[in-house]
Amino acid sequence: MDHESRKAAVAAWKERKSEAGIYAVHCSATGDIWVGGAPDLATIQNRIWFTLRMGSSAHRSLQATWTAHGADAFRFEIVERLPEEELPYVRDRQLRASLDRWVTQLGAVRI
Repeated sequence: MDHESRKAAVAAWKERKSEAGIYAVHCSATGDIWVGGAPDLATIQNRIWFTLRMGSSAHRSLQATWTAHGADAFRFEIVERLPEEELPYVRDRQLRASLDRWVTQLGAVRI
């Protein structure tokens, strides 16, 4: 990739709209569910899977279950996409409220 192409790709990445929402990580071996919120749903699964593969997840119960059962026992699901919001503090408040609701509804562990 030449310099100009790289520069254009970086600019396009920076200008893309991120989509906030709620996601769930399911373990088919145990039936456990972990629920989290992310300001950018497009990147969160990669981030979570990377930390789990490296053994460095901050969520001990999730890491222990991953280590015991392996990656094939896990599934990632987006459970809610939040409407686009211009004000970050409004989006953060919506994200927290939705996260609390999904944790209760699914009987999940909050991550």
